[in-house]
Amino acid sequence: MTGKEILHKIKEKVGLSDPDSGKGKSKMSKQISHGFHLVKGKSAHAMEDYLVAKFKQVDDHELGLFAIFDGHMGHDVADYLQCHLFENILKEPDFWTETGKAIRRAYRITDSAILEKAFELGPGGSTAVTAILIDCQKLVIANVGDSRAVLSRNGVAKQLSVDHEPSTEREQIENRGGFVSNFPGDVPRVDGQLAVSRAFGDKSLKNHLSSEPHVAEEIIDDAEFVILASDGLWKVMSNQEAVDTIKDVKDARSAAKLLTEEALNRKSSDDISCIVLKFQ
Repeated sequence: MTGKEILHKIKEKVGLSDPDSGKGKSKMSKQISHGFHLVKGKSAHAMEDYLVAKFKQVDDHELGLFAIFDGHMGHDVADYLQCHLFENILKEPDFWTETGKAIRRAYRITDSAILEKAFELGPGGSTAVTAILIDCQKLVIANVGDSRAVLSRNGVAKQLSVDHEPSTEREQIENRGGFVSNFPGDVPRVDGQLAVSRAFGDKSLKNHLSSEPHVAEEIIDDAEFVILASDGLWKVMSNQEAVDTIKDVKDARSAAKLLTEEALNRKSSDDISCIVLKFQ
């Protein structure tokens, strides 16, 4: 066994939020843990899903920071979000007092930075779903696009994010001068190109696209877990099916892996990334 493998084993054992290990634990509450699993889709391009899953001590608080970024037309924007979005959110002076407002502002600032770097980052973009667990009590979810967050409470699925689809935001897109295509055999697309109506990046479409997130807050109290996943999972599985699939799985990483495997069994061909955050 190499030194790196030994270190990997130690990190896994003590439950540190190690980006390679696929699992981690809260230091504030022994019951709370997370696990993640990623699977590359069948397309010829490189993996375009990126994620964040870690607990972080900030002053006297513990934050659980979880996110999935599903890139399109390249992985550079998703990669940038992985490095910078939470950093920008936590920099906001009113993060602790007006968390939702701080997140919205950080999403806008981050998107502006991505557009300014379009020459470097390329023409692509990314969806995002972010979840911040504050002191093991309050969960704040934000999203743009179709990556989704689903909570399980008493075994019942509750979607905390909103799927931003061109068909449901047609009016806003047309008001900005864009159009929504409906070609036979294809999903509705903004300007005939993009299958989501909100995203980071996408400079060429930005006049017709929004990066304004939907934000929701939830006190976790008696909830069992939350699932964050890219649309590679949700295209083949309903919210309730996803909850039912893992309701009896104790280990968070095993639960995330089981969901991705089930999506593959159901013939999902897209990149699939999944985080499970267990509260009990």
